[in-house]
Amino acid sequence: MTYFIALIHKQPDSGFGISFPDVPGVTAVADTLDEAMREAAIVLGFAFEDWQGEHPVPRTLDALRQDPEFLEHSADAVVAAVTPAPGLADAA
Repeated sequence: MTYFIALIHKQPDSGFGISFPDVPGVTAVADTLDEAMREAAIVLGFAFEDWQGEHPVPRTLDALRQDPEFLEHSADAVVAAVTPAPGLADAA
């Protein structure tokens, strides 16, 4: 099963925001963490349906931890693994 590492951010006066280091520009936002995780899977699936060119190759968490930019962006984030929603697209 293919999954992508996601960064989950939450500010005191905002919803939960999710971004994907290996899929730039794809984000999800929701009021609760459960909703955000569902939305993240859906948005990832839709992104791959319309993706131009080769799908991004997901890096492992160990590989991401070697990337200084990932370390900076993940400093105040929860890290999760998200699989694209089934039936929307076959990722990677």
